[in-house]
Amino acid sequence: MSIFDEKKGNGGYAASTATNEIIVSEADYDYKNDFQDVDRSNAGSAKTAYYNVVCVIAGTGTLGLPFALRQGGWIGILILFLAWFMSTYTGVILIRCLYAKGNRRLSSYKDVATASFGAIGGWIVFFFNAWILIGAPVLYMVLSGSNLQHLTAHTAGAIGDIPWTIISCAVVAIPFVFVKSMKEMAWMSAFGAGATLVTVLIVLVVACIDKKNLPPVHHDNVIWDQFPIALSTISFSFGGNVIYPHVEKSMRRRQDWPKVAAAGLATCALMYFLTAIPGYYIYGDTVESPIYNSIPEGVPQIIAIVLMTLHVMLAAPLLLTSFALDVEEMLNITVERFGRVLEFVIRCSLRIGIMAVVGVIACTVPHFDLLMSLIGSFSNCGLISLSSLWCSICVSPVSATNQSMSSPGALLSFCLVLLVSCSVPLTPLEALLRLTNNL
Repeated sequence: MSIFDEKKGNGGYAASTATNEIIVSEADYDYKNDFQDVDRSNAGSAKTAYYNVVCVIAGTGTLGLPFALRQGGWIGILILFLAWFMSTYTGVILIRCLYAKGNRRLSSYKDVATASFGAIGGWIVFFFNAWILIGAPVLYMVLSGSNLQHLTAHTAGAIGDIPWTIISCAVVAIPFVFVKSMKEMAWMSAFGAGATLVTVLIVLVVACIDKKNLPPVHHDNVIWDQFPIALSTISFSFGGNVIYPHVEKSMRRRQDWPKVAAAGLATCALMYFLTAIPGYYIYGDTVESPIYNSIPEGVPQIIAIVLMTLHVMLAAPLLLTSFALDVEEMLNITVERFGRVLEFVIRCSLRIGIMAVVGVIACTVPHFDLLMSLIGSFSNCGLISLSSLWCSICVSPVSATNQSMSSPGALLSFCLVLLVSCSVPLTPLEALLRLTNNL
Protein backbone atom coordinates (compact mmCIF):
# COMPACT_ATOMS: atom_id res chain seq x y z
CA MET A 1 0.00 0.00 0.00
CA SER A 2 1.55 3.27 -1.06
CA ILE A 3 1.42 6.51 0.83
CA PHE A 4 1.47 8.20 -2.58
CA ASP A 5 -1.80 6.60 -3.68
CA GLU A 6 -5.37 7.86 -3.44
CA LYS A 7 -8.09 5.57 -2.18
CA LYS A 8 -10.80 4.52 -4.62
CA GLY A 9 -14.35 3.61 -3.81
CA ASN A 10 -13.71 -0.13 -4.01
CA GLY A 11 -10.92 0.00 -1.44
CA GLY A 12 -8.10 -0.13 -4.01
CA TYR A 13 -5.49 2.51 -4.62
CA ALA A 14 -4.75 4.45 -7.77
CA ALA A 15 -1.42 6.12 -8.40
CA SER A 16 -1.39 9.82 -7.63
CA THR A 17 0.06 12.36 -10.08
CA ALA A 18 1.13 14.69 -7.29
CA THR A 19 4.24 12.79 -6.23
CA ASN A 20 6.59 14.93 -8.28
CA GLU A 21 5.88 17.97 -6.13
CA ILE A 22 7.54 18.77 -2.83
CA ILE A 23 4.59 20.95 -1.85
CA VAL A 24 1.81 18.45 -2.32
CA SER A 25 -1.80 19.33 -2.99
CA GLU A 26 -4.79 18.73 -0.77
CA ALA A 27 -5.61 15.65 -2.85
CA ASP A 28 -2.67 13.81 -1.30
CA TYR A 29 -4.54 13.84 2.02
CA ASP A 30 -8.03 13.24 0.64
CA TYR A 31 -9.31 10.04 2.25
CA LYS A 32 -12.81 8.65 2.47
CA ASN A 33 -15.01 8.91 5.51
CA ASP A 34 -13.76 5.61 6.95
CA PHE A 35 -10.30 7.07 7.53
CA GLN A 36 -9.52 7.20 11.26
CA ASP A 37 -7.76 10.52 11.81
CA VAL A 38 -6.87 12.10 15.15
CA ASP A 39 -9.35 14.44 16.80
CA ARG A 40 -8.73 17.87 15.29
CA SER A 41 -11.81 19.62 16.66
CA ASN A 42 -9.70 21.77 19.01
CA ALA A 43 -6.58 21.85 16.86
CA GLY A 44 -4.61 24.98 16.06
CA SER A 45 -3.98 26.88 12.86
CA ALA A 46 -1.16 26.61 10.36
CA LYS A 47 0.35 29.74 11.90
CA THR A 48 0.77 28.08 15.30
CA ALA A 49 2.43 25.08 13.64
CA TYR A 50 4.75 27.45 11.78
CA TYR A 51 5.84 29.05 15.05
CA ASN A 52 6.53 25.61 16.54
CA VAL A 53 8.74 24.63 13.60
CA VAL A 54 10.72 27.88 13.60
CA CYS A 55 11.20 27.95 17.37
CA VAL A 56 12.57 24.41 17.59
CA ILE A 57 14.82 24.53 14.53
CA ALA A 58 16.16 28.09 14.31
CA GLY A 59 18.12 28.35 17.55
CA THR A 60 20.21 25.23 16.91
CA GLY A 61 21.71 26.69 13.75
CA THR A 62 22.01 30.41 14.37
CA LEU A 63 24.45 29.85 17.24
CA GLY A 64 26.72 27.24 15.70
CA LEU A 65 26.71 27.56 11.91
CA PRO A 66 29.45 30.24 11.67
CA PHE A 67 31.68 27.88 13.65
CA ALA A 68 30.62 25.01 11.36
CA LEU A 69 31.92 27.04 8.40
CA ARG A 70 35.15 27.55 10.31
CA GLN A 71 35.41 23.77 10.66
CA GLY A 72 34.46 22.86 7.09
CA GLY A 73 35.17 25.97 5.02
CA TRP A 74 33.01 27.84 2.51
CA ILE A 75 31.79 24.56 1.03
CA GLY A 76 29.47 24.46 4.04
CA ILE A 77 27.28 27.04 2.29
CA LEU A 78 26.57 24.54 -0.48
CA ILE A 79 25.83 21.84 2.09
CA LEU A 80 23.54 24.28 3.91
CA PHE A 81 21.53 24.83 0.71
CA LEU A 82 21.29 21.09 0.09
CA ALA A 83 20.35 20.36 3.71
CA TRP A 84 17.61 23.00 3.53
CA PHE A 85 16.18 21.47 0.37
CA MET A 86 16.43 17.90 1.63
CA SER A 87 14.91 18.69 5.03
CA THR A 88 11.91 20.28 3.33
CA TYR A 89 11.44 17.26 1.11
CA THR A 90 11.90 14.65 3.84
CA GLY A 91 9.69 16.66 6.21
CA VAL A 92 6.81 16.31 3.77
CA ILE A 93 7.63 12.67 3.05
CA LEU A 94 7.64 11.81 6.77
CA ILE A 95 4.14 13.19 7.32
CA ARG A 96 2.84 11.37 4.27
CA CYS A 97 4.27 8.17 5.76
CA LEU A 98 1.94 8.68 8.74
CA TYR A 99 -0.97 7.95 6.40
CA ALA A 100 0.53 4.77 4.92
CA LYS A 101 -1.98 2.48 6.66
CA GLY A 102 -4.80 3.77 4.51
CA ASN A 103 -7.52 3.62 7.18
CA ARG A 104 -5.80 5.29 10.15
CA ARG A 105 -3.04 7.75 10.91
CA LEU A 106 0.17 6.47 12.46
CA SER A 107 0.99 8.41 15.60
CA SER A 108 4.78 8.73 15.71
CA TYR A 109 8.12 8.29 13.98
CA LYS A 110 8.45 4.94 15.77
CA ASP A 111 5.19 3.68 14.26
CA VAL A 112 6.37 4.63 10.78
CA ALA A 113 9.68 2.85 11.34
CA THR A 114 7.90 -0.22 12.72
CA ALA A 115 5.68 -0.37 9.63
CA SER A 116 8.78 -0.05 7.45
CA PHE A 117 11.45 -2.11 9.21
CA GLY A 118 9.61 -4.22 11.79
CA ALA A 119 9.65 -4.06 15.58
CA ILE A 120 13.45 -3.99 15.95
CA GLY A 121 13.79 -1.17 13.44
CA GLY A 122 11.04 0.72 15.22
CA TRP A 123 12.81 0.52 18.57
CA ILE A 124 16.14 1.56 17.02
CA VAL A 125 14.52 4.64 15.50
CA PHE A 126 12.79 5.34 18.81
CA PHE A 127 16.16 5.28 20.59
CA PHE A 128 17.72 7.79 18.21
CA ASN A 129 14.56 9.88 18.24
CA ALA A 130 14.54 9.92 22.05
CA TRP A 131 18.25 10.77 22.15
CA ILE A 132 17.61 13.96 20.18
CA LEU A 133 14.44 14.88 22.08
CA ILE A 134 16.17 14.41 25.45
CA GLY A 135 19.76 15.29 24.54
CA ALA A 136 19.01 18.65 22.94
CA PRO A 137 17.13 19.96 26.02
CA VAL A 138 20.03 18.79 28.20
CA LEU A 139 22.41 20.92 26.13
CA TYR A 140 19.91 23.77 26.28
CA MET A 141 19.83 23.61 30.07
CA VAL A 142 23.64 23.57 30.24
CA LEU A 143 23.77 26.58 27.91
CA SER A 144 21.09 28.38 29.92
CA GLY A 145 22.93 27.81 33.19
CA SER A 146 26.21 28.99 31.68
CA ASN A 147 24.58 32.10 30.20
CA LEU A 148 22.84 33.04 33.44
CA GLN A 149 26.08 32.61 35.37
CA HIS A 150 27.83 34.85 32.82
CA LEU A 151 25.12 37.50 33.06
CA THR A 152 25.29 37.59 36.87
CA ALA A 153 29.11 37.53 37.11
CA HIS A 154 30.54 39.78 39.85
CA THR A 155 27.12 40.06 41.52
CA ALA A 156 25.34 38.27 44.33
CA GLY A 157 23.53 36.24 41.67
CA ALA A 158 26.71 34.45 40.57
CA ILE A 159 25.80 31.20 42.31
CA GLY A 160 27.47 28.87 39.80
CA ASP A 161 26.60 27.07 36.58
CA ILE A 162 24.98 24.04 38.24
CA PRO A 163 22.56 25.99 40.48
CA TRP A 164 21.51 28.11 37.49
CA THR A 165 21.06 24.93 35.45
CA ILE A 166 18.76 23.54 38.16
CA ILE A 167 16.79 26.79 38.19
CA SER A 168 16.50 26.63 34.40
CA CYS A 169 15.14 23.08 34.63
CA ALA A 170 12.57 24.19 37.21
CA VAL A 171 11.40 27.04 34.96
CA VAL A 172 11.15 24.79 31.90
CA ALA A 173 9.26 22.16 33.91
CA ILE A 174 6.31 24.50 34.49
CA PRO A 175 5.01 24.63 30.90
CA PHE A 176 6.27 21.12 30.13
CA VAL A 177 4.31 19.52 32.98
CA PHE A 178 1.10 21.52 32.77
CA VAL A 179 0.73 22.11 29.01
CA LYS A 180 -0.52 18.92 27.43
CA SER A 181 0.00 19.29 23.66
CA MET A 182 1.92 21.26 21.05
CA LYS A 183 -1.05 23.49 20.22
CA GLU A 184 -1.08 25.13 23.65
CA MET A 185 2.63 25.95 23.32
CA ALA A 186 2.21 28.11 20.21
CA TRP A 187 2.52 31.37 22.14
CA MET A 188 5.84 30.19 23.59
CA SER A 189 7.03 29.28 20.11
CA ALA A 190 6.13 32.72 18.79
CA PHE A 191 8.18 34.43 21.50
CA GLY A 192 11.07 32.02 20.96
CA ALA A 193 11.11 32.60 17.20
CA GLY A 194 10.98 36.36 17.73
CA ALA A 195 13.86 36.21 20.21
CA THR A 196 15.97 34.30 17.69
CA LEU A 197 15.25 36.81 14.92
CA VAL A 198 16.24 39.76 17.11
CA THR A 199 19.44 37.96 18.12
CA VAL A 200 20.31 37.35 14.47
CA LEU A 201 19.85 41.04 13.66
CA ILE A 202 21.96 42.10 16.66
CA VAL A 203 24.82 39.77 15.70
CA LEU A 204 24.63 40.85 12.05
CA VAL A 205 24.70 44.59 12.76
CA VAL A 206 27.35 44.47 15.51
CA ALA A 207 29.61 42.15 13.48
CA CYS A 208 29.45 44.45 10.45
CA ILE A 209 30.32 47.45 12.63
CA ASP A 210 33.15 45.52 14.29
CA LYS A 211 34.76 44.49 10.98
CA LYS A 212 36.79 47.68 10.61
CA ASN A 213 38.44 47.07 14.00
CA LEU A 214 39.62 43.55 13.19
CA PRO A 215 42.89 42.41 11.61
CA PRO A 216 42.78 40.32 8.42
CA VAL A 217 41.39 36.84 9.06
CA HIS A 218 41.92 33.54 7.29
CA HIS A 219 39.25 31.64 5.34
CA ASP A 220 39.28 28.17 3.78
CA ASN A 221 37.27 26.89 0.87
CA VAL A 222 37.20 23.37 2.30
CA ILE A 223 38.80 21.64 5.30
CA TRP A 224 38.51 17.93 4.63
CA ASP A 225 39.69 16.60 8.00
CA GLN A 226 36.95 18.50 9.87
CA PHE A 227 34.31 18.28 7.15
CA PRO A 228 32.35 15.35 8.70
CA ILE A 229 31.76 17.13 12.03
CA ALA A 230 30.80 20.32 10.15
CA LEU A 231 28.36 18.29 8.05
CA SER A 232 26.84 16.88 11.23
CA THR A 233 26.36 20.40 12.64
CA ILE A 234 24.71 21.60 9.44
CA SER A 235 22.45 18.54 9.38
CA PHE A 236 21.48 19.13 13.02
CA SER A 237 20.56 22.74 12.20
CA PHE A 238 17.58 21.48 10.18
CA GLY A 239 16.74 18.66 12.60
CA GLY A 240 13.02 19.19 13.10
CA ASN A 241 11.80 15.80 11.89
CA VAL A 242 11.63 14.52 15.46
CA ILE A 243 8.72 16.84 16.30
CA TYR A 244 6.94 17.02 12.93
CA PRO A 245 4.39 14.24 13.62
CA HIS A 246 3.13 16.02 16.74
CA VAL A 247 3.19 19.47 15.12
CA GLU A 248 1.11 18.18 12.22
CA LYS A 249 -1.22 16.46 14.68
CA SER A 250 -1.87 19.84 16.33
CA MET A 251 -3.07 21.40 13.03
CA ARG A 252 -6.72 21.82 12.14
CA ARG A 253 -6.04 21.45 8.39
CA ARG A 254 -3.55 18.65 7.86
CA GLN A 255 -3.31 19.43 4.13
CA ASP A 256 -1.52 22.69 5.02
CA TRP A 257 1.48 20.83 6.43
CA PRO A 258 3.69 21.04 3.28
CA LYS A 259 3.25 24.81 3.23
CA VAL A 260 4.02 25.04 6.95
CA ALA A 261 7.16 22.93 6.61
CA ALA A 262 8.40 24.87 3.59
CA ALA A 263 7.70 28.28 5.15
CA GLY A 264 9.18 27.36 8.52
CA LEU A 265 12.37 25.91 7.08
CA ALA A 266 12.74 28.82 4.65
CA THR A 267 12.53 31.24 7.58
CA CYS A 268 15.17 29.27 9.47
CA ALA A 269 17.41 29.11 6.39
CA LEU A 270 17.18 32.88 5.97
CA MET A 271 18.30 33.44 9.56
CA TYR A 272 21.08 30.88 9.11
CA PHE A 273 22.49 32.68 6.09
CA LEU A 274 22.29 36.03 7.90
CA THR A 275 24.54 34.71 10.67
CA ALA A 276 26.69 32.03 9.02
CA ILE A 277 28.00 33.97 6.02
CA PRO A 278 28.72 37.34 7.71
CA GLY A 279 29.95 35.60 10.86
CA TYR A 280 32.54 33.49 9.06
CA TYR A 281 33.46 36.26 6.59
CA ILE A 282 34.12 38.82 9.33
CA TYR A 283 35.70 36.63 12.02
CA GLY A 284 37.14 33.83 9.85
CA ASP A 285 39.13 31.21 11.74
CA THR A 286 38.63 33.13 15.00
CA VAL A 287 34.83 32.80 15.07
CA GLU A 288 33.45 31.13 18.19
CA SER A 289 30.40 29.10 19.09
CA PRO A 290 27.96 30.47 20.16
CA ILE A 291 28.43 33.29 17.66
CA TYR A 292 27.57 36.02 20.18
CA ASN A 293 30.85 35.24 21.97
CA SER A 294 32.66 36.68 18.94
CA ILE A 295 31.07 40.13 19.00
CA PRO A 296 32.50 42.82 21.31
CA GLU A 297 31.40 42.84 24.93
CA GLY A 298 28.74 45.37 25.77
CA VAL A 299 25.00 45.94 25.78
CA PRO A 300 24.34 44.26 22.38
CA GLN A 301 26.12 41.09 23.49
CA ILE A 302 24.21 41.05 26.78
CA ILE A 303 20.89 41.44 24.94
CA ALA A 304 21.84 38.63 22.55
CA ILE A 305 22.74 36.31 25.44
CA VAL A 306 19.48 37.12 27.25
CA LEU A 307 17.39 36.51 24.13
CA MET A 308 19.07 33.21 23.28
CA THR A 309 18.71 32.07 26.88
CA LEU A 310 15.02 32.88 26.58
CA HIS A 311 14.87 31.00 23.29
CA VAL A 312 16.41 27.76 24.60
CA MET A 313 14.11 27.83 27.63
CA LEU A 314 11.11 28.18 25.30
CA ALA A 315 12.31 25.57 22.79
CA ALA A 316 13.17 22.87 25.35
CA PRO A 317 9.51 22.26 26.40
CA LEU A 318 8.57 21.67 22.75
CA LEU A 319 11.15 18.90 22.34
CA LEU A 320 10.34 17.35 25.70
CA THR A 321 6.60 17.49 25.01
CA SER A 322 7.12 15.63 21.75
CA PHE A 323 8.99 12.89 23.62
CA ALA A 324 6.39 12.79 26.40
CA LEU A 325 3.55 12.46 23.88
CA ASP A 326 5.30 9.47 22.30
CA VAL A 327 5.72 7.78 25.69
CA GLU A 328 2.14 8.56 26.75
CA GLU A 329 0.89 7.08 23.49
CA MET A 330 2.94 3.91 24.05
CA LEU A 331 1.68 3.57 27.64
CA ASN A 332 -1.90 4.43 26.62
CA ILE A 333 -2.17 7.25 29.18
CA THR A 334 -5.54 8.68 28.16
CA VAL A 335 -8.57 10.28 29.78
CA GLU A 336 -10.76 7.49 28.40
CA ARG A 337 -8.72 4.87 30.23
CA PHE A 338 -7.96 6.56 33.57
CA GLY A 339 -10.41 9.42 33.86
CA ARG A 340 -9.56 13.11 33.82
CA VAL A 341 -8.06 13.40 37.32
CA LEU A 342 -5.99 10.19 37.35
CA GLU A 343 -4.77 10.83 33.80
CA PHE A 344 -3.58 14.29 34.86
CA VAL A 345 -1.75 12.87 37.90
CA ILE A 346 -0.04 10.11 35.87
CA ARG A 347 0.89 12.49 33.07
CA CYS A 348 2.34 15.08 35.47
CA SER A 349 4.30 12.42 37.34
CA LEU A 350 5.75 11.06 34.10
CA ARG A 351 6.78 14.50 32.88
CA ILE A 352 8.30 15.49 36.22
CA GLY A 353 10.37 12.30 36.02
CA ILE A 354 11.51 13.17 32.49
CA MET A 355 12.47 16.67 33.59
CA ALA A 356 14.38 15.25 36.55
CA VAL A 357 16.38 13.00 34.21
CA VAL A 358 17.23 16.00 32.03
CA GLY A 359 18.37 17.98 35.07
CA VAL A 360 20.50 15.16 36.49
CA ILE A 361 22.26 14.59 33.17
CA ALA A 362 22.83 18.32 32.66
CA CYS A 363 24.37 18.70 36.12
CA THR A 364 26.39 15.50 36.48
CA VAL A 365 27.49 14.04 33.12
CA PRO A 366 30.88 15.50 32.11
CA HIS A 367 31.55 16.43 28.48
CA PHE A 368 27.94 15.71 27.52
CA ASP A 369 28.33 17.97 24.49
CA LEU A 370 30.95 15.58 23.10
CA LEU A 371 28.80 12.57 23.95
CA MET A 372 25.92 14.29 22.16
CA SER A 373 28.18 14.77 19.13
CA LEU A 374 29.09 11.09 19.26
CA ILE A 375 25.58 9.62 19.30
CA GLY A 376 23.84 12.68 17.89
CA SER A 377 25.81 12.36 14.66
CA PHE A 378 24.16 8.99 14.06
CA SER A 379 20.80 10.30 15.23
CA ASN A 380 20.74 13.42 13.08
CA CYS A 381 22.51 12.30 9.93
CA GLY A 382 20.80 8.91 10.02
CA LEU A 383 17.37 9.61 11.47
CA ILE A 384 16.74 13.00 9.85
CA SER A 385 18.50 12.53 6.53
CA LEU A 386 18.00 8.83 5.85
CA SER A 387 15.04 7.34 7.69
CA SER A 388 12.30 9.50 6.17
CA LEU A 389 13.30 8.59 2.63
CA TRP A 390 13.95 4.95 3.48
CA CYS A 391 10.60 4.64 5.25
CA SER A 392 8.78 6.06 2.23
CA ILE A 393 10.50 3.46 0.06
CA CYS A 394 9.87 0.53 2.42
CA VAL A 395 6.18 1.20 2.95
CA SER A 396 5.55 1.70 -0.78
CA PRO A 397 5.40 -0.87 -3.56
CA VAL A 398 8.12 -0.87 -6.19
CA SER A 399 6.05 1.00 -8.73
CA ALA A 400 5.26 3.82 -6.36
CA THR A 401 8.87 3.93 -5.20
CA ASN A 402 10.12 4.26 -8.76
CA GLN A 403 7.60 6.99 -9.41
CA SER A 404 8.50 8.91 -6.27
CA MET A 405 12.23 8.55 -6.92
CA SER A 406 11.82 9.91 -10.45
CA SER A 407 11.17 13.45 -9.22
CA PRO A 408 14.08 15.92 -9.19
CA GLY A 409 13.50 16.56 -5.51
CA ALA A 410 13.81 12.91 -4.59
CA LEU A 411 16.86 12.39 -6.78
CA LEU A 412 18.68 15.35 -5.26
CA SER A 413 17.67 14.21 -1.78
CA PHE A 414 18.96 10.72 -2.53
CA CYS A 415 22.32 12.12 -3.70
CA LEU A 416 22.66 14.11 -0.48
CA VAL A 417 21.65 11.01 1.47
CA LEU A 418 24.60 9.19 -0.10
CA LEU A 419 26.91 12.05 0.87
CA VAL A 420 25.64 12.00 4.43
CA SER A 421 25.88 8.20 4.54
CA CYS A 422 29.55 8.35 3.60
CA SER A 423 30.24 10.94 6.30
CA VAL A 424 28.19 9.40 9.13
CA PRO A 425 30.85 6.81 10.11
CA LEU A 426 33.55 9.52 10.21
CA THR A 427 31.59 11.99 12.34
CA PRO A 428 31.18 9.84 15.49
CA LEU A 429 34.77 8.63 15.08
CA GLU A 430 36.04 12.20 15.35
CA ALA A 431 33.66 12.90 18.25
CA LEU A 432 34.84 9.72 20.00
CA LEU A 433 38.47 10.82 19.67
CA ARG A 434 37.62 14.24 21.11
CA LEU A 435 35.68 12.66 23.98
CA THR A 436 38.54 10.25 24.74
CA ASN A 437 41.09 13.06 24.77
CA ASN A 438 38.98 15.13 27.17
CA LEU A 439 38.43 12.21 29.52
